[in-house]
Amino acid sequence: MNEETHTAQMKAYSEAAKSGLYAKQSGLVGKYDNVRRYWEDEITRFFLHPHLERLIERKQSSMQRVRIMDLGCGSADGYELLTGIRHRDADLQEFEVALLTPDILGFYKGVDLNEELIRQARSIYDHSPKLYFEQADFSQGLPLFENEKPYDLYFASYGTCSHHNDDETLIQLLVEVAERVDEYCVIVCDWLGRYSYEWQSLWTNDLSENRNMDYVVSYIYEKEEREQRCDELEHLHLRLVSRQEAENVVAEASNRAGVDIRSLGYFDRSIFTGRHMDTAEYNPHAQPIRQAVNSLHEPNVRTDPSSLLVDYMPKSGFEFINDYFEQLQMCWNTLVLYVDELMQAYDVQTRTFSSEPPPVPASYPPALREMMDRMRLVVDGVGWLGLGLPRENIIEPQLGYALRHLEMNLQQGLGCAHGLVGIFEVDKT
Repeated sequence: MNEETHTAQMKAYSEAAKSGLYAKQSGLVGKYDNVRRYWEDEITRFFLHPHLERLIERKQSSMQRVRIMDLGCGSADGYELLTGIRHRDADLQEFEVALLTPDILGFYKGVDLNEELIRQARSIYDHSPKLYFEQADFSQGLPLFENEKPYDLYFASYGTCSHHNDDETLIQLLVEVAERVDEYCVIVCDWLGRYSYEWQSLWTNDLSENRNMDYVVSYIYEKEEREQRCDELEHLHLRLVSRQEAENVVAEASNRAGVDIRSLGYFDRSIFTGRHMDTAEYNPHAQPIRQAVNSLHEPNVRTDPSSLLVDYMPKSGFEFINDYFEQLQMCWNTLVLYVDELMQAYDVQTRTFSSEPPPVPASYPPALREMMDRMRLVVDGVGWLGLGLPRENIIEPQLGYALRHLEMNLQQGLGCAHGLVGIFEVDKT
């Protein structure tokens, strides 16, 4: 290789490295870690699925496509979440399983206050004429052009509604949405949960107290870097909301608009796996459970089962909430210990359990019994495989999905997680 060719090739590699595209990706840390992708996004998709499906069917029956306004779109995170919702009953033979396909989407408008995030979104999706991104402050009302048509889905994600520090601005926004609806729309609101275990120090029975928290965006760094950057970390003033407070906001908006904004349901998202479980900045008893669950979903990484065990510390004066967390902790730990017992008892050579695992008690909650039975089938079905690291790449991810199933089925939508999400409809027909 001559010197000129060598120089040209080295320049090409240098440019590739500077672009960031050569950076080693990991789902163990960062904004888009494994919990974000395989838990948080998927939990939101699960609960939103039936309502989006019904909305799509409604629009198709009138020969119309779906219009979406994403409030707090970031760098198009909301668009990617929505287009990632899949048909639940898709069989193994099907290839196209998306619910919101390009032919069904009529127009998507993403709005965010951060100009840099809007630029990122435009750089990714500037090729699509059906996607439009606008930098605007929607706490000052709906960002609409003159004669702009109403939307069918108003979508907020990842604590966006907690940026309304004063409920009044969110009430006014909901009033505007309800008043502009021609016939029907779905509204998704997303707040920080008041009773997340991550910030147990802020819990209060007086809802006039601790309405907003000083939220530090420190979780995107690992511990050592987080400590080094403590003086330069971004702080946000964010509203904490319980289900009761969310219901009050929606009821007041309905009253002012003279239109019924009807609840379709609430759900808690990231109960033991929220961002600040790992930082323990608002609760000294918090454990790095998110880090452990990230490990479950990381390829070729073996997870220590003991790192997944939750030791919930109750707070006096919150017995109802304590009882809820206590039951979830017991179910969570029971499943982890059971799977560990299955793996210890499995004989790879004989492809059988060296000792019969104990039967699953009928007194256990149905979600726990179902996941214990499924995990036994998983270990028994793939434990003998000698290829592809079956524990790291099959059994542990399936344990992650089983734990996610527990969180989804035992949650109560009360604001006991990092995120509290409410789904609503306005139906003028």
